[in-house]
Amino acid sequence: MRHIVISALACALSLSACAKVGDQSGTSATTGASGTVPGELRVAIQRAPNTLNPILSANTTEGFLNRLSFDTLVSVDAAGKNTVPILATAVPTTANGGISKDGLTITYHLHSGVKWHDGAPFTSKDVKFTWQAMMNNANNVNERVGYEDVKSVDTPNDTTVVFHLKHKFAPFVDTVFGESDSPVAIIPQHLLAKYPDLNRVPFNSEPIGTGPFKVARWVRGDHIELVANDAYFRGKPKLRSIIVREIPDENTSINALRSHDVDYMFEASPQAYTQLKTIPEVKVVLNDQPQTLQLLINTLRPGLNDVRVRRAIAYAIDKQSLVDKNTGGSARVAWADQPPFQWSYTDDVMKYPYNVATARKLLAEAGYAPGSDGIMRKNGQPLSFVLSHNVENVTRRLAAVQIQSMLKAVGIDAQIKTYPANLLFATYGQGGVLTTGKYDLNVSGWIAGQDPDDHSEFTCDQIPRPSHPDGVNYTRYCNPEMDAAQQRALSSYDRAVRKPAYARIQKLLARDLPIVFLWYPRQAHGINPDFKGFAPNPVNESWNAYEWEI
Repeated sequence: MRHIVISALACALSLSACAKVGDQSGTSATTGASGTVPGELRVAIQRAPNTLNPILSANTTEGFLNRLSFDTLVSVDAAGKNTVPILATAVPTTANGGISKDGLTITYHLHSGVKWHDGAPFTSKDVKFTWQAMMNNANNVNERVGYEDVKSVDTPNDTTVVFHLKHKFAPFVDTVFGESDSPVAIIPQHLLAKYPDLNRVPFNSEPIGTGPFKVARWVRGDHIELVANDAYFRGKPKLRSIIVREIPDENTSINALRSHDVDYMFEASPQAYTQLKTIPEVKVVLNDQPQTLQLLINTLRPGLNDVRVRRAIAYAIDKQSLVDKNTGGSARVAWADQPPFQWSYTDDVMKYPYNVATARKLLAEAGYAPGSDGIMRKNGQPLSFVLSHNVENVTRRLAAVQIQSMLKAVGIDAQIKTYPANLLFATYGQGGVLTTGKYDLNVSGWIAGQDPDDHSEFTCDQIPRPSHPDGVNYTRYCNPEMDAAQQRALSSYDRAVRKPAYARIQKLLARDLPIVFLWYPRQAHGINPDFKGFAPNPVNESWNAYEWEI
């Protein structure tokens, strides 16, 4: 709690202009004029995090924050080409014996001498405990992909952990405590084993990790302060502190970056990118990601459960116009969920070029006819849906308005509704809009992991429900053909086997359209030119934060 009430506007413009009084965290106060503060990195984020506990993380902002204080077993280099060890001393492969010949045993050797922020030793038992916490149904985890494929975990000694799988799971190393679409870092057994569930424990706002920075204070709704962990096993961090500010409005973030009140604008939208690249005081970093901007379709909704209606929606959307108007040249039109730079990508899929006449024809085939107001009707009921997006993202807001107009041109009524990101993307247990299926159409982004595995989005068993709350099949799409193709992709460690399986998966998605993929973004990050060592990999921006300096 702040001990002095200061002008809200002044604090919104510059945290450094607001004296921090009565802080018992041990961090030094920052005051003075705008400009680079040597050793202190100031970051602007849009989304307010729900938690700082890695196993409860549900979005990329929380993933970014988690990796400042926690570590995974493996990660990916900045080029996105090679898996690299973090807490593990080597990446398990069939060649080095880390993956057994039958593909059912994965062995990790861990660094010795690693300490938690409270000084307790990190051991293999922490890895086993984190897996158990992920599998505890009482915990509101976002998804259990890969973790639920583990039969048991052995810890023969403090620096060895052995996963025994129920069946072959090709993405295991890049997924379980690696760079998955929802990366999970290791949490401490000695602090958390006593709790029946971890949903509301003090640790979630006062975490203890092994990572390069310690959370000193979290002022909810305002900022998070972190200080360097000089005992970090990968090397003493070059930064002394990080201040992460919650700034929902991108224009405010851009102005703060321009005036050097912040040094890093986390995950700037394409709309913000068009402004940032014109500012001499700002350096823009663009990195490829296994990412799409997409229109999610709730396939269980009346009307949307007809593939002809979904295809009409696809034909109604002028993707190239959306890219041209909204991305400033940072993106390209998408037709599949796999990115073009990924080995699993295929261009040989059904495409839906912008065509109003074809869209109207499909709606007519589905039994719809235009009413006096131009909106299609069937049995007297208008073809009307709610189109949602998270309110903080400028580009999604603009895209939603443009899509609304495009749909109206073919006779589909779409009413726009906005949600804060921490509600829209929350877990099932937290009442998330997407996980609970309380939507019709939704404009949002998806960032996959290093491995092309996408079964968590599209198989029947990943539909979120009370008995399986950790699924992320938001569209409720269920097709035996898809399940079979996904099984082929997951059951072999051989890329030559997996590649045609992913080609089949992309063809099915293009045919059945649970999602209209709009464009492939490159993620923009606006930074102070004084900020050095920033090298985001395709999945996580803070994987090498101990090397950052300013």
